[in-house]
Amino acid sequence: MPNREIHMPTADVVVIGGGIVGSSIAYHLTAAGCRNVLVIERESAQGKGSTGKSMGGVRAQFSTTVSIQMSLYSIPFYAGFEERVGHPCDYRAQGYLFCATTEAHMEYLRQNFARQVEAGLTKVRLVSGDEIRGLFPQLRADDIVGGSFCSTDGFVDPYSAMTGFMASASGRGATLWKNTAVTGITFDKIGIAAVETTRGSVVTRKVVNCAGAWASAVAKFAGIDLPVEPLRRMLVPTEPFDEFPHTAPMIVDMSNGFHFRPEARGFLLAWNDPTETVGFNTNFDQEFVEKILTRAANRVPCFANVAVNPKRAWAGLYEMTPDHHPILGEAPGVPGFFLANGFSGHGVMHAPATGKILSDLILTGKTDLIDASLLGLSRFAEGRLIHETAVL
Repeated sequence: MPNREIHMPTADVVVIGGGIVGSSIAYHLTAAGCRNVLVIERESAQGKGSTGKSMGGVRAQFSTTVSIQMSLYSIPFYAGFEERVGHPCDYRAQGYLFCATTEAHMEYLRQNFARQVEAGLTKVRLVSGDEIRGLFPQLRADDIVGGSFCSTDGFVDPYSAMTGFMASASGRGATLWKNTAVTGITFDKIGIAAVETTRGSVVTRKVVNCAGAWASAVAKFAGIDLPVEPLRRMLVPTEPFDEFPHTAPMIVDMSNGFHFRPEARGFLLAWNDPTETVGFNTNFDQEFVEKILTRAANRVPCFANVAVNPKRAWAGLYEMTPDHHPILGEAPGVPGFFLANGFSGHGVMHAPATGKILSDLILTGKTDLIDASLLGLSRFAEGRLIHETAVL
């Protein structure tokens, strides 16, 4: 019998993880002319990780310049998503309203405001306690001393954005493998040679780790110790409720971190439980309902009447880094291995910017969107952490 040469599939770039970040990177790569992109997703469908569990908030009201810059690319991108990508993402510019209950909180918002304006955010403004009381008389606002509001902040549908990115990328030549797990990375004397998967080997020189809360395990295939840990976050949707306006922004109670926004005919309630510990637990804790409803009714008295069905509530995973900023760029000492990890709850809102930054770095070695050196993995070893304090 004649010898048959076995041709392994090849890709210019292999993206590990098909959530919103991986999909955005695939979109931006193909938009820049890199067509042979393979996205590998271990689940039977995209969005079963953090993307599908997200609250969908997008905001530019951050405390560090690099986070603000990423939002200044991402939010206008979402505003024009359907025109750019050809699919809807349901961007709603209803704003974020941070409500300060102490003078220290207000001073913090003033400092952030100055940084946001300096970075080019034009729609943010500081508001008085009286203005908040006038806008939302349903709030218990006797202790609210002021706040900050940005009208271009708002919400998107993460699933629609993710599938829109991927559909557009696929139309330009990208391939999506579902039900496929990555089992290893092979190296030769040049660097990365192939990605090993449950569907066989893929020859490539460039790999992007977009594995979300599971990024550390993927990084170990490249011999990298990645400081990304999973942390459970729970969300509680209410039943239909009309005693609070559905035109409201995301409202953040800075006294305890409780925040909520309109969702369908009800509201979506969120709170970061400080007793939560690191781990891959995605079970919803029924006791959380009472904890969050107590805080909800305290800030919004009419929420004492709101109905919730615990069976509709869910839990997802944040992928946390020590300074609450993502790790972006090529891994030190491993040429061709790129990181897009550790978004600490901001993966959906910063997915467009991340796609642009990683595409730039992969194809040209540089980006002008941000100072990418700030978010490199080496900052941890070098003690260059940049703490984002505006984390929800």
